[in-house]
Amino acid sequence: MASGMVERFNGRIEEVLQSHHFRSGEELETTLHRYVRLYNQQFPQSALGSKPPLLAMQDWHKLKPELFRKKPYYLPGCDIAEGKCDYPGWNT
Repeated sequence: MASGMVERFNGRIEEVLQSHHFRSGEELETTLHRYVRLYNQQFPQSALGSKPPLLAMQDWHKLKPELFRKKPYYLPGCDIAEGKCDYPGWNT
C-alpha cells in the first residue's frame, strides 16, 4: 500500500474512533474488522483505477493467477449502494 493510501486509511479509522463511543474493547474490535472489510470490498481507490482493493486484486488474479495461493473472493456482508449490512450489530 502506498504511503498516501495508508494515511487516508488511518485518517478514516481515526474518524470512526472519534465519532463513536465504544462500550467495550470487543465492540471496538468488531467495528474495526467491519470497517476493514468495507474498505477492502466497497471503497473505490483512485490508485487502483477507482476500484475497491478486492476488485483490483480479482482483476490482477485473472492476469497473473500464478502469484496467488487462493482465488480472491468477496465475503458476504455490506452493500453500501443498498444501505444494507448483515454484520452483527451493524444496524444497531
